Amino acid sequence: MTALTRVRNWLAAKRRFEFVATVAMVVALTAVGGALVLLPKSALHVRPVPATADAAVPSAPADPQLPELRRAMESYAPVVTRQVCAADGRLSVVLGHPYQRDDVDALAGDVGAAVAAVTQLWGTDWARDAVIAVASDPAEFAALTHDTGEVSDQIAAASVSDPFVPPAQPTGQRIVFSAAAGRRLGPEGLRETLRHELTHVAARAVTVDGSPQWVLEGFAEYSAHRGSGRTFAQLAPTLTAKARTGALPADLPADDAFVPTPGNDAELAYEQGWSANAYVAARFGEPKLVELYRHLATGPQDASALDTALHSTLGIGHTDFVARWRDWIKARASA
Repeated sequence: MTALTRVRNWLAAKRRFEFVATVAMVVALTAVGGALVLLPKSALHVRPVPATADAAVPSAPADPQLPELRRAMESYAPVVTRQVCAADGRLSVVLGHPYQRDDVDALAGDVGAAVAAVTQLWGTDWARDAVIAVASDPAEFAALTHDTGEVSDQIAAASVSDPFVPPAQPTGQRIVFSAAAGRRLGPEGLRETLRHELTHVAARAVTVDGSPQWVLEGFAEYSAHRGSGRTFAQLAPTLTAKARTGALPADLPADDAFVPTPGNDAELAYEQGWSANAYVAARFGEPKLVELYRHLATGPQDASALDTALHSTLGIGHTDFVARWRDWIKARASA
């Protein structure tokens, strides 16, 4: 047998072996596949893939306002988006422009905890998600908040797309931050402002325009600062300074005190509103605070209506409430 013949015989044997091995593998794989098809579903253990911060959420439909909101923002500059998936499948979305990526990322990082904190205080009867936009300039801020007046210097605002009257559900709810919000507020201020505005979103379905501002803004401020660990003096520095000189509020702040105009200390009004709500929470408990909000956020309240709401909720009238609130301020300002 020549060397050439031996090589040919070896190659032929090798091909027969490869053919037999291939047939055997096909048969084995076919058998395994058939067994898997017949296996009950209960016997299959599939490890679920955890949702990430930017994951799509099949169980939560996209907010119907998002396409329109994106188009409106794209008329000012290209848009970047972060989607935040909660453990319960609810989806929050943060939109901004490429040069605002830091603010977009910061808000996306805070929104999950903010939704949880607001829900813990207010309850579960709201959407429990958020649509947040960071505007590029005052003109875009006005457009996104549906503000038809003069261009304002606001840092943030909660807005709805269409007028409504409770108990109808508001539509197109969104929180809009100004282009300067991150720079002016810093991380902590941005986080607390998000919670403040998100509280307005949560309570909007039961809130009638014209309700007392010390209730609306004071409650949102209480929600924003809740659990921060900061002292009374840190949260209400102007109110503290006045109280230490004996200048305690004569009454709850009027609505026009919250308007930032020359000669008007709106910051003090916000601190007074926060302190009135903080007093109720400290003295009567947070469920009573939420109940009081629901009583007083039903529209304008005259002296008689206010007195009735305080009596029915807290068991004290307007005069007693103010006296006890003043004592509470004085005790904390002097601590």
